[in-house]
Amino acid sequence: MQENTDWDIIVKPKSSLFQLNLKEVWAYKDLILLMVKRDITSVYKQTILGPVWMIIQPIFTTAIYTFTFSSTAKMSTDNIPPVLFYLIGQVFWNYFSDSLNKTSNTFIANAGVFGKVYFPRLVMPISVIISNLVKLGIQLGLLLIIYLYYYFTTDSLHPNIYILFVPIFIIFLGIFGLSLGVIFSSLTTKYRDFTFLLGFAVQLIMFASCVVFPLSMYSQKIQNLLAYNPIVTFMEAIRFSLTGNGSFNIVNILISQAIIILFLFFGIIMFSKTEKTFMDSV
Repeated sequence: MQENTDWDIIVKPKSSLFQLNLKEVWAYKDLILLMVKRDITSVYKQTILGPVWMIIQPIFTTAIYTFTFSSTAKMSTDNIPPVLFYLIGQVFWNYFSDSLNKTSNTFIANAGVFGKVYFPRLVMPISVIISNLVKLGIQLGLLLIIYLYYYFTTDSLHPNIYILFVPIFIIFLGIFGLSLGVIFSSLTTKYRDFTFLLGFAVQLIMFASCVVFPLSMYSQKIQNLLAYNPIVTFMEAIRFSLTGNGSFNIVNILISQAIIILFLFFGIIMFSKTEKTFMDSV
């Protein structure tokens, strides 16, 4: 009688390192949407300003960077108005860094849930990436207002056809944050030192990713080296698409996309391998 029963869900141990069961993740898309709603509502619950906090941070950070690097240090912004230059950097960097930080503790933060009910563990980091898109959308609204102000009051902005590729760049930034996040999440289940390492490593990476400095301020040798950092490539491409200033190198973009896909594949393999035994070490 039991052998003839058609089960809705059959949970089996993974027999291969490359058995990722991504099809199963898609089957839980409703749970992903539920987690996205939870992430958005829980963060700003019982706050007075609510979602306004999403734009307060880039505003104050942009003001500090403008005063420190542009007004005081007189650093170049590639002929882009300083406020707009730093705001573009902050908006897109925040999306990447939030995606990385919030997915890097997936196993530790959700150990209680993972130990009680079964669902594909990748649901959690994927929901974080999607929920961060909502925050990015609000910050893009702020960016659009500042952008239109400078577009109509100055002659320094020259948007071009490449602006159509900006959504693709955003997707790859999110995937890159997801890839590094699941790798760190797999490592921190056994080695908590990586939690402390990630905290200041993200800040160091920001200054090596052309978020507050344009790529043009470096020598050609360093530019060629930084081109292997996907964040640099996409950050410069976004600035070029929106303002006409910066660099847009299709070869570097393709290389960066290949690097991100490689990191994603490696990260999912590590994540899938760790989820089988992480409850014994968390």
